[in-house]
Amino acid sequence: MTDQSAPVPDQTRRLLLLAVGTLGVSAVMTQLALMRELLAAFSGNELVFGISLGSWLLLTAAGTWLGRILAPTDHRNETSTTAKTAVRDATLSSRAGGGDVSAPIDFLVVGLICIAVLPLMQVVAVRVLRDVVFVRGATAGVTGTVLASMAALLPFCLVAGAFLTLACAVLARGADSTAIGRVYLADSLGSIGGGILFSFVLLPWFDHFALLCFPAALSLLLAAVLAWHFHRWLLLASTLTVAAGLGTHVALINADAITTAVQHWGEPIVFRANSPYGRLVVADDSGQLTFFENGVPLLSAPNIDQLEETVHYAMSQRPDAHKVLLISGGVSGTAREILRYGVNEVVYVEIDPMIIAAGRQLLPLNLASPQIRVITTDGRRFVQQTGERFDVVIIDLPDPSTAQLNRYYTAGFYAEVRRILSLGGVVSFALGRYENYVSPELAQLLASAHRTLRQSFANVRMIPGGRVYFLASDGPLTLDIAARLEQRGLSTKLVNRHYLDATLAPDRRADLDRAVTQPAKINTDFAPALYYYHLRHWLSQFTERTSLLGGILLVLLTAYLYRLRAVPRAVFAAGFAAMAIEIVLLLAFQALYGSLYQQVGLVVTVFMAGLAVGAWRANRNRSGGRVAGPLPPCRFVAILSVAIAGLAALLPFILPHLGRVSAPVGQGVILLCTFLLAALAGWQFPLAGAIEPGGAATAAARLYTADLAGASLGALLVSALLIPLVGVTAVCLLTAGLNLAAAALAWRSAPPA
Repeated sequence: MTDQSAPVPDQTRRLLLLAVGTLGVSAVMTQLALMRELLAAFSGNELVFGISLGSWLLLTAAGTWLGRILAPTDHRNETSTTAKTAVRDATLSSRAGGGDVSAPIDFLVVGLICIAVLPLMQVVAVRVLRDVVFVRGATAGVTGTVLASMAALLPFCLVAGAFLTLACAVLARGADSTAIGRVYLADSLGSIGGGILFSFVLLPWFDHFALLCFPAALSLLLAAVLAWHFHRWLLLASTLTVAAGLGTHVALINADAITTAVQHWGEPIVFRANSPYGRLVVADDSGQLTFFENGVPLLSAPNIDQLEETVHYAMSQRPDAHKVLLISGGVSGTAREILRYGVNEVVYVEIDPMIIAAGRQLLPLNLASPQIRVITTDGRRFVQQTGERFDVVIIDLPDPSTAQLNRYYTAGFYAEVRRILSLGGVVSFALGRYENYVSPELAQLLASAHRTLRQSFANVRMIPGGRVYFLASDGPLTLDIAARLEQRGLSTKLVNRHYLDATLAPDRRADLDRAVTQPAKINTDFAPALYYYHLRHWLSQFTERTSLLGGILLVLLTAYLYRLRAVPRAVFAAGFAAMAIEIVLLLAFQALYGSLYQQVGLVVTVFMAGLAVGAWRANRNRSGGRVAGPLPPCRFVAILSVAIAGLAALLPFILPHLGRVSAPVGQGVILLCTFLLAALAGWQFPLAGAIEPGGAATAAARLYTADLAGASLGALLVSALLIPLVGVTAVCLLTAGLNLAAAALAWRSAPPA
């Protein structure tokens, strides 16, 4: 019989931790790729993102629990074992070079093979099966999105979660109380590497299939090394066979082109590429080019109706304008149409350089004039930083369906636009769809936008065209647009006197006037009410009832929390805080400094680095035989929860003032808060793993489940509901309260001295 307390040999430990790091690399790259694919498949709004991310975390939590079932009987607190187990342990011990590694190594090797191939299969499934399960062209509702996201993410998440628990079980042999912390640290370090590799190295050059081949190759390499190390020759042969198939796939099959063509069946694809901001596809439908980013149609060309309404409603107010700022949409021809007014310059700002590249390739005449100056940067950041003045500002963006887009509809942004307008200058944008009826949800959307504009401009007018067009200025505004066009001698195909007479009919204008009189919140950066109203408007399109699904989830969550012990409950609260506050900090960064992709990526990277540093600190304490000094370990867990709560409670008082300091200082404060939050959460998890009773597999499953379930709840509630509904301050205080309650329970759970 082998010694159940014998530690895992160093070489084996290093290999297993390297395998966990490989899982971290693959998991974060797969998560990012599949999130983008699901956004493209299900309309790309923030609710879809919250559902997808929440599903990922929840299913990974289920996987960690599955790993507990797959793990062998845990012997941390046992002194004997069966003869059958002893024989198996002796065999593994001799093959591994000594020591007891009785956990199912076969599962770990098979898990690495699955981690390599499943992401590629799941991308195919999302693209191909979306229009099989749902009506082609129809928007899926909330229930359908939840079920489809879970089905698409289930295979990888279950394998990844089980892998973490099994790795903890193997490494914990010899009563190694640092095993859970070591696995957590290795996974965090792998996630950092995967995030950097995905966002900054591979994404600009490769499609999702080619990109996912990199972590697949790494996973297969580790699977082969583990199979060789443990003399699993059949698994080694299987790994090499899968690797050969992967190489054949890369060399002979363009899976991205094939599956993209299936997604847009009947519409030839003339351009496809990945950019930092999404997956861009341009489809040709009988000569009309439609640009899709993350599945959302950004613009179409030619689209005379929208082009003329976007340009002429605004430009007719100041037909003698010399300089015009156009935020997005220029590729469709709006910049070229503006030049018909004889302006000196159109400054066209587009955040995604890939859209400009596609436009220059497919619609070269629309950007050919030397009077069109193209700038690839975040539109809001340009407005914040520019010293130029403009007679007209046209914002040609989709509705505020995401927090990113909502930044262009806030009181803060309109104040910034007013600063760069010349005396009496005009700003214009469109919102919603008007089809002879203003629903209650659309009315709230319009009322919020109207009240928000009135914070900065004396005059606001609305035009009920295909979309509802807003005009705002401190100077006069007119609705006699037809006369202005006729005075300039401008011929138009849609926006003419006959169309305008019908569009501006008294009953249509009265509809809008009634809509904006109802109470509605002002849209701000830290309380994005307009995004919430848009979400309600979007949900109103579906007849399905989501209350039953929500009720079931609420009952399950309540039962789960009731059964949790005090320390895992603190880990749950920390997981919720980590996700909730990270979303708050990202929102603040975007609102204050613009959506600078690399800097936003830096926020996420700093967060992962904080987790790693916190885990390293906890592991260092454990390896030195220390947990919490003179304090009982449970109370040190409680202190960390209090620290997380304190940081969350301080943020509402810190973030609004960052706009008054220099950008480097403000960004440094946000990065510091991000690092501290993650370090506290990363410190708490290994400490909880060291003191949680039961075997390694049981403790790992319990803690990983609590952490990921809390993060899942934070992802779904905070991004898609709580911030839009109650604002950043309430979210931070709610998070603080949750962690204080968890701290009180953890403090009380300490055994008496």
